[in-house]
This record gives sequence, C-alpha cells and structure tokens, in this order.
Amino acid sequence: MISSTDTNYQSLNEGNPFRKENEEFHIQDHDDTPGHSGIMLHVVPETNKARWNHIEDLDSFFTRMYNYHQKHGLSVIALDEMFQLFKFAFVVWLLTFTIHCIDHPVLFGNDPPLTNRTKVTLRDVVIPMRECIDNFNGLTYLILLLSILYFVVRFLRVIYLITQYLDMKTFYLNALHMDDKELDNTTWHEVKMKIREVQSEQHMCIDKEQLTELDIYHRILRFKNYMVALMNKNLLPVKFHLPFIGEVVTLSRGLMFNIHFILFRGPGSPFQNNWQLRDDFNFRSNQVELAQRLSKLIMWVAIANLILAPVIFIWQCLYFSFSYANVLRKDPGTLGMRTWSNYGRLYLRHFNELEHELDARLNRAYDYADRYLGSFSSPLMAVVARNILFISGGILVLILALGIYDEYVFQVEHVLTIITILSVIGLICRTMIPDENLIWCPEQLMTAILAHVHYLPSHWKNKAHTAAVRKEFENLFQFKAGYLLNEILSPLVTPFILIFVFRPKALELVKFFRSFTVSVKGVGNVCSFAQMDVRKYGNPDWQIPKPSLKQKGNLEDNGLAAKNEDDNGKIELSLIRFTLTNPEWKVPLEAANFLNEIREHAAEDLKNTMTTDTDTKPNPITESLISFGTIDAEYSSLATSVFNAYNVQRAELLTSSFKQSYIPYKAQNRKMDNTQIIPQTSGFEQMLQQSLGNQETNILKLQTSNVSSLENMRKLRINKVEGRLQGPSEALLYNLYGIDSKVKNPIDITVADMCLSTLYLHELHKQNTTPKSETTIHTEAGPSTSKKSVIVTKAAEDTPLLGNICS
Repeated sequence: MISSTDTNYQSLNEGNPFRKENEEFHIQDHDDTPGHSGIMLHVVPETNKARWNHIEDLDSFFTRMYNYHQKHGLSVIALDEMFQLFKFAFVVWLLTFTIHCIDHPVLFGNDPPLTNRTKVTLRDVVIPMRECIDNFNGLTYLILLLSILYFVVRFLRVIYLITQYLDMKTFYLNALHMDDKELDNTTWHEVKMKIREVQSEQHMCIDKEQLTELDIYHRILRFKNYMVALMNKNLLPVKFHLPFIGEVVTLSRGLMFNIHFILFRGPGSPFQNNWQLRDDFNFRSNQVELAQRLSKLIMWVAIANLILAPVIFIWQCLYFSFSYANVLRKDPGTLGMRTWSNYGRLYLRHFNELEHELDARLNRAYDYADRYLGSFSSPLMAVVARNILFISGGILVLILALGIYDEYVFQVEHVLTIITILSVIGLICRTMIPDENLIWCPEQLMTAILAHVHYLPSHWKNKAHTAAVRKEFENLFQFKAGYLLNEILSPLVTPFILIFVFRPKALELVKFFRSFTVSVKGVGNVCSFAQMDVRKYGNPDWQIPKPSLKQKGNLEDNGLAAKNEDDNGKIELSLIRFTLTNPEWKVPLEAANFLNEIREHAAEDLKNTMTTDTDTKPNPITESLISFGTIDAEYSSLATSVFNAYNVQRAELLTSSFKQSYIPYKAQNRKMDNTQIIPQTSGFEQMLQQSLGNQETNILKLQTSNVSSLENMRKLRINKVEGRLQGPSEALLYNLYGIDSKVKNPIDITVADMCLSTLYLHELHKQNTTPKSETTIHTEAGPSTSKKSVIVTKAAEDTPLLGNICS
C-alpha cells in the first residue's frame, strides 16, 4: 500500500535530476514498527531546498562557500573578477599603445614637432589610429591574437564563476538564511554550524547522516593538508644548494601552482578527481612504474614552463610594475618592509587550518618578528652606510638648492633620474643604520614569535642572538623587495627546479601518497596526518612522558614507528588548535585522552610546584607561564593571576619578575612611534580584576594599562575571527585557573590558551629530549621563601625571559 505522501513524492520528483537519490532515501526511510508494515514515510522537501540534495562535488561546493563568506559576497567577488579581466586588457592595450602609437623621437625631443609650435603637445606625440595600426608587425599581431584568445578564455571562466557564485548566493539566502549584508558580521564558525543543520535536513552528502567539523575542513583543505605534510616530510623542492651561494630557500606562487597542478589537478596526476586517489596507488608492486609516469609528467610540465617563460616573465614584470608604481612613488620604504614568505606560510601552517585562521595567527606575530630581525645590525655595514648617506645627501641637497634658486635646473637631462637614485640610496642606507636607543632582547622576542606561530626549529632554543638563527628566520620572514624579486624571476627558475630538484623525488612522492592516504566515509581520500591521530602519527617527545617500560612496551601498539613520527609537534599542536576553534567537535577517544593528559598534568605540576617550599627540577608549566607572561602586559597579568590562584606568596615573587621583564618593552615602545601592535587580549579585564588581590599586582596592571590600550590593539573583522565568539569549551587555562563567572568564554581565551599550550608543549619536548645528566638545578643563595628571591632555573639563566640579561 502506498500512502498519499508517496504519491506527492513521485509527482515532485518528475524531472528532478536527483530523483534517483531521493528514491534511495525514500526506500531506506521506512518504519519497521509493528502495525505499520508496508507503509513508507517521506518528508517532502521545500521546492527551494530540494536542489541541495546530493551534491556530487562537495569539495568545490564547500570551497566556494568558504570563499563566498571570506570575500564578502557576490557583488564584491563579481566586481573583483571583472576588474581582473579589465586589468589584463588594459596592460595589453597600454603596451601596444606605448610601442606603436607614440612618436618617440618627438616625445624625447630628438625631432621637432610637425607643427610650428615650440611647445610639444599630446597631439604631436600620439600617432593617429590608422597610422598606428599600419605600424603593427607580425609579432604584434601574434601577441594580440594570443592575448585575445586568453581574454576569451578568462572571460568565459569569469562568467562561469559568477554563475557558480550566483548559485552560492541562493544557497546562503534560502538554505542558510543569510544575506550578503550579514556576512561581515558573521563568523565562519556560525556558517559552519548552519551547514551541519542543512546536511541534517537535505543530505548534501548522501554517505553520512551528519557532517562533522573535521569533514568540512577535509573537504576545503584536502590538497592543502597534503602540501603541509609534504613540507613536513621535506618532499617539496624548496631547498637546494647553488655553487658559490650555498643553500637557497625559495617557494614562489608560480612554483606552488605547478606543484599543485602536477600532484592534484593535471592529467596523469595521482588524484583522478577532487576526492579520490587513483587505484594504482593502492599496490606496492607498481610504484616504480607510477614513479616513472609521474617523472614524465613533471618533465612535460617543466618543458611547457620553459617555453612560456619569456611571456610569463614579461607579464610578471609589467604586472608588478603597475601594481606597485604608485605605492613606491609615495612610500619607497614599502620595499624595506617584511612579509611572511610562501615557504614560511606553508611551514608554519597547521593541519586543517583555513586561510583566515593562518592570517590572523601570523599577523599577531608580525610585529615581534619585525622587531627581532630589526634588532640585528652589522657594525661594518653601518659605518659604510653612514658615509654613503652623507655623500648622497650632500649631492641631493646641492641639486635641490640649485633647483630652488632656478627651476631650469630640473629641466636638465637626467636630473630627476639622479634625484630618484639618490633618494633610493638614502633609503637603503638608513635601513642599515641601527637605532641608538634600541634595547636588544632577542630571546624574549623569539619567545613571543614562537607563542603565536607555534612552530620553530628546536635547535634555535637559546640561540636567537646568533647570526645563524637570524639567517634561517629570514627564510620565513623576508623583505618585501625579496618577495617581489622572487615572484618576478619565478618563470625563469621554476622549469629548472622542477627538472633538477622535484623530478628526482618522484618515487618518494609515490610512496608518500600510498603510505599516508586514508579513506574517510563521506569524505573520500585524505592525508592521514590531517586526521590528527596522535596514537598513530604523533611523537611521544611532544606528549606527557610515561614510564619507560610502559612506553617501550606500547610503542608498537601505538603505531609510533620512527618513520612516521612527527618531528615538530605538528600533529599535537594542530589537534589542540582545532579543538579550541571547534569546541563542538566530538573528539576521538585517543585524542581526548591526549588533551586531558596535557591539561591535567599541567595543573598537577603547577599545584605541586606552588605548594612546595623547596625548589624542584625545572618544570615545563612554570617555565611556560613565565615565558607566557613576558609576551604582553595582559598575558603578564593573566600568568600572575594563575600563580595567585595557587600561591599568593610566590605570585608576588613572580610579579616582580614580570615587572622587570616588561619594563624594557615599555621603554622601547616610546622609541617606536607607536608602531607596536599588541595581540588582542582585552577580554580578560574583568577576570583579572577579581583574581589580582595583592597591591603589587594592581600596581603592575596600572603601569601597563597605557601600553595595552585599544588604539594599540589589532582588531579583526568578525568574519575573520578564529573559532566561535563565546570561546572554547575546554582549555588549558581553564584547568589552571577556572572559568570566571562574569566573563564566560571570552574569544581572547582561544588565542591566549593556544599561546600557552604552544609554549608548554615546547617545554615538554625540551624536557623529554634533554638527557637527565644535563638537567641541573640552579638556585639563588638564601631561603627560597624570601620575598626578594626569584625562582631561577637553568632555562631562565640561558634564556633572558625575565629581562635580566637584556642589553
């Protein structure tokens, strides 16, 4: 017997392209309870929602959904795409007009104008259109033909993208009930929660009833997670040695595009579509054949790049010239600013981290990184720069003085060129002269950088003042001029990198995809590291130490094979960050055990340390809190309040340490023309007022209140916020301090807790990898209960985190 509901169902699905999928759900959604045998139940979807039932390519759909949210809606996206198309047409027109439609002899004064006027006008310089077209040669027609073909292809692509985003606008409006005007005031977390609700109603993915937060991130970041893992395994062609130069680190956008095309998008790539690896990669017996096939693909792509290199190089030069011409004219110092390199962005990226989340994290570390590299200077180069600046300044003043006396001086040939060159020389020389009032605290700055970027090589510990560490860090944080030069030269360099550096790794790449790809129901093939399984792919050195016998016996059971171990804690730190920004995610049992062990162990160690009168061996949580307190005034107050919660007497001792370490920052801030931007932590205000009971801590808070004012804070748009506005549900700070009754889960807790967790895991890794024979305890003379004594460990002596070794 078929009910009336079923009749409506059949009529609704006539002509529906997803009719088969709907029929499948219709058959499955039946009631087996007694008394209802043979009766089928079906809920008829709304007309404007039925189209979202069973989306085949969810990767592209979710990616467009994320881009639609981050790029502020349809009108902004469409306008930007149209202007990108217009910019290409404008460059081609301007180049053609400059070469063929301008009378250069008249423009440069080599030939007199055809008219009897002494003053040259635009009409004298510009050649009429017919004569201009007659000047075209065969090469010009070929370039114009190729440009027109490219323009048509780009135009069709723009039309396709606009239609796709029109469809996305409909989805946001009808399914998510969000208008474009609301996007800037809506977090990605809210959008993600609504997506999960739509999945429950409409089954965009037919393989799963519910989509988890990790499923959505896997769909958007499937290939990006592979790239992060390839970087972690040193399989990307980013480092190579050149004769007479040494090691070179480079990763341009052009090279990344080619690698992405070879591995994920191109014909013959390991992936046959957006979500599935080719079946050939499941077998070990044919990996040599697959490597040869991949090697040939790399070679053909490199040859294509070599052929197109001149055209792409010219385009890169023109594009960057037009993009930065006006900026450089007004502010030439832009080239002297620094930016995170493409290599740095990929090296520092977590698994399952979206673009806006990465940007927010690196932006918080920008000022600390800039101050760190700015604190290095060469005395020899400073002397040379001062003298060159004196000579160039003298010549420039002479020309300007003569020009003020008689403006005809500026009409002399090449005078303006000389003024421009002298100005650039002066700018470069000024960057080489150090600030006389600079306070040098490299270890403190490196600690602040580490707290925000989360990943730095362990061998940098206590070596931030060395030239070797500075040089390595410059690979992550390079000059803007170096970044632009790298992008401009990329078309000429990329073919050779692909042939001589990337192609020999073909067999290793095949082994990587075969070994580190898993199939997830409802998602497809993903990188196994992106599952953040600390049991299989974590490193015990980044986890709570266990008894040696127990750990040794469980190594094999836990799957911690040496070849799979994570060297920089990326699995562990990625898991912590993901749980903080996605508090509703149902954490797997092994991951939940790891998180609970970290938080409970930290709280227990802090409790034992603060309630013991005698000094014990260096403690990761106390050293992490001390380092955490030196980052910023608000973090200092938060660390002090955590110590207050355990022991007021020792908190007074640490308060004096924080005051000592933070005063140099205040002194330096006065010299920096208010350019320092403090990380956003103002949400702790009410929580700290309750916990800071003693007078000395309140004095510290008053002294630093001006430094952390709102005008010095970096604020994000709501749609760029990491995680939810209410903050995380569980955090390390909650275990150490507790949840304040007035300020429930402030958004700043997410950032602060991740900084503290990062420092704690790095201290834990240091403790686990340091031989016991090298661990010594250093204490100051006198009773440890004295109010004037300070807890001093070996790490505190080696690392000037307390401000007592700043010079």
